[in-house]
Amino acid sequence: MMKIGFIAMSGIRACDTELLELGLTLPGFVERSKQIASLPSLGLLTLAGMTPKHHDIHYIEIPNLSSTSTAVDMDDRFDLVAISSYSAQINEAYELAMRYRALGTPVVMGGTHVTALPHEAKKYCTSVVLGEGEAVWLDVLADVEKGCLKLIYDARKMNYSMADAPMPAFELLDISKYNRLTIQTSRGCPHHCEFCAGSNLISSCYKQKPIDKVLAEIDRICEIWPHPFIEFADDNSFINKAYWKQLLPELRKRRIKWFTETDLSVAEDHELLKMMRDSGCAQVLIGFESPTWKPLGGLELNVNWKQNRFALYKSAIRTIQSHGITVNGCFVLGLDGQTTEVFNDIYNFVLTAELYEVQITILTPFPGTVLYERLKKSHRLIEPTNWKKCTLFDLNFHPLGMTEKELRKGFHSLTKKLYSDEFTQWRRTTFKHNLRTIKKQNPLEKMTVAV
Repeated sequence: MMKIGFIAMSGIRACDTELLELGLTLPGFVERSKQIASLPSLGLLTLAGMTPKHHDIHYIEIPNLSSTSTAVDMDDRFDLVAISSYSAQINEAYELAMRYRALGTPVVMGGTHVTALPHEAKKYCTSVVLGEGEAVWLDVLADVEKGCLKLIYDARKMNYSMADAPMPAFELLDISKYNRLTIQTSRGCPHHCEFCAGSNLISSCYKQKPIDKVLAEIDRICEIWPHPFIEFADDNSFINKAYWKQLLPELRKRRIKWFTETDLSVAEDHELLKMMRDSGCAQVLIGFESPTWKPLGGLELNVNWKQNRFALYKSAIRTIQSHGITVNGCFVLGLDGQTTEVFNDIYNFVLTAELYEVQITILTPFPGTVLYERLKKSHRLIEPTNWKKCTLFDLNFHPLGMTEKELRKGFHSLTKKLYSDEFTQWRRTTFKHNLRTIKKQNPLEKMTVAV
């Protein structure tokens, strides 16, 4: 038997001190950050779930390694430690790995950052896992017990099937600490946006988890949390709409509330939208990226999917929200082709589209992405290895259509406008007013709004 620690480096990061100060007074901005920060590491829980039961397993979250309130008890000795981290926290993860290694504890690291930069990561830990961890985790455990851990476990060409997906160890969580739990129905996205640091970095193709496995995970969560809020941790959930039309009636039976990410094609299927609403869908997050047409060119590696549908943006939002499902629209600032006009353009788009929720980020060149390589090749990266700035809120490249100062200043000003109490309340009130109007026009239509 081994004592194994699964350690997630969690929490929201931002180097921009002025933005952090803004966050203290802008509830709309803070709400989404809190939701992201409160999500447990589904990857680690999945590995814990497939770990043989005779081992003693522990799940630990560390929001900030330097904080005294989250100090790591190094006296709590493990036979093996698995660490997961995003790029913004990777230096803290490396520091923690070195601490455990100094005690003689084997440390395994994985995730998108480690997969993108294995030669960097292996300097700090015993072993690195590249790609989908489930495909090699049992090999890792066997090698630890034999005392012969390999330096690299590469799962990227192993064709892992989600039909083999294990049940995540949700029972390790203190449910009182979370406002939502995650389940994954798919990996990958066919759009292949050049800036995306999602599951495309660890999975070579789009793949779907069997419906019975998804339902089993939901039922397991319901056993430990009577009325759960589920976030489907997919990059783009509704690629296979037939799959969801089989899944949604089963979700409705379970009376859960849920959230997911999608593209605007969901607005083309009214039957699907009705089924989503009836099954408890509270909100969908859609990456619109730009409020104007030109900067959308070249974002996707395969085809200009979003640019070709730009004319449908606002009507798609209205269609989705008319079904009682709120839309969280995401916009990226700093795209090639954007000028200082983008800040007013985003505000006006949100206003005229009557968008319920909005998320703005600064274009971020994550390691492993095509964007990172393109900006590096053109010498536009400011600090090519300063991973602390991979936060979505910090600027680490030279924009083309405005200066760095203009981008930062505009981002701050737009943040104040979008997330002010007044505008946030207007967006929520407008959504509810529109639904009441629709209900009066269609009195026979029963509508349950999950907000």
